[in-house]
Amino acid sequence: MADTVATYPRIVAVVETPTGGTVSIDGRTTPVAGPDEQGVRKEIHALVTATAMELHRPVRLTTRDALGEQQFAVHPDGRMEPLSLLDETAAVPPTLPAAVEEPTGAAPASAAPTPAATPQPMTRAEARRPTLDDLLQSRPPAPLGPATMGWQGTVRRLTGGLVSPRPSEFELSHRSAIERVQRSLRGPRTVVVINPKGGAHKTTATLLLAATFGTHRGGSTLAWDNNETRGTLGWRAQPARHQNTAVDLLRDLDRFNDVRNAKVGDLDNYTRSQGSTQFDVLASDEDAAASSTIDARAFNELHATLSRFYRVIVVDTGNNMRASNWEAAVAAADQLVIVSTLREDTAASAAWLVDGLYEKGHEAKIREAVTVLASPTKVPDPQLHTRLHSHFNSLTRAVLDVPHDPALVDGGTLNFDALTAETREAWLQVTATVADGL
Repeated sequence: MADTVATYPRIVAVVETPTGGTVSIDGRTTPVAGPDEQGVRKEIHALVTATAMELHRPVRLTTRDALGEQQFAVHPDGRMEPLSLLDETAAVPPTLPAAVEEPTGAAPASAAPTPAATPQPMTRAEARRPTLDDLLQSRPPAPLGPATMGWQGTVRRLTGGLVSPRPSEFELSHRSAIERVQRSLRGPRTVVVINPKGGAHKTTATLLLAATFGTHRGGSTLAWDNNETRGTLGWRAQPARHQNTAVDLLRDLDRFNDVRNAKVGDLDNYTRSQGSTQFDVLASDEDAAASSTIDARAFNELHATLSRFYRVIVVDTGNNMRASNWEAAVAAADQLVIVSTLREDTAASAAWLVDGLYEKGHEAKIREAVTVLASPTKVPDPQLHTRLHSHFNSLTRAVLDVPHDPALVDGGTLNFDALTAETREAWLQVTATVADGL
């Protein structure tokens, strides 16, 4: 077995709670969730098996749970074989692998266990020859590039590279965040920004998330105002030559459902390109005299079509969490982002929202949600800041702060270049944390 189970990638699975855990592949962590502990183990098993299938060879899985630490060889067909932590070729006492459910009809836990057959060593004929993929996977990590930021970057430039200090921790964190935003996704992903109170920073958060995704992923990102009547996302976006909205796209949706003739360029007549930030905006209805609304059916139809043309969709939501299109957006979300300003009333609205989503059965999505706290002033209330971090850290996967920025105060058209470097960096870290959940 030692000759057939590769050292790379390094895969570590941790069952943290009865309904949640993580899988880390070469240092990149993916959260997993399930209705119970067995469901979590099945999700872990599926992720690791998919990795083995991609590599066309068995991979080594280290599991950590209440039983301690164990190692398994996971094959592309899903089979798992135990490995000793001390000796890769030694047999270990038969235990239920961390990600495999017991077969149907198995004896109850109280019954005497049936001894498991000791895995037989592979014959030479069964051993698989190493391939190009194996050689590529064995490569060491790429070397660090030269420092470009801070005094380290200044020294390198002034000396023409003769003195080249190591990049600072800040720059390494910055690079890591960009890599996390840029990494490949398993299909189109939907991020939904929520807080049922007006003025909670939802539209600003939607635009800045989309701008950061678009800037670092090179496009294929949409910011969508999913308001049942009128929202302000279209007003905050860079203007287009047309005033078409989601209502117009819904009316003409059949032309995009014809897969033989549908073209992504035709969406330009409905969305609004945001220039160098490389994302599009789909506005909600802006006609003051109109009586049309977007309901759950309309949202689902639009979402199904737009997911064929965009890799990342960031959805701005309205203030009515009982509206059917609001509920449809939450149901479609791969990642929820709970946004609040550092104010008592806005934070209370966010907490009430979380309570309501728990009652509606969205507990797993809340646990994996990201909370963003926006400062409404240059110096936020430190006591309130501590209370909110404590409250939402106990409910959601991460809580991050974004600073007050004068360029956002007037609520006008977003100019990404006008934001301070501190604001752009804060939203890069927020977007990277959101991407971790995709």
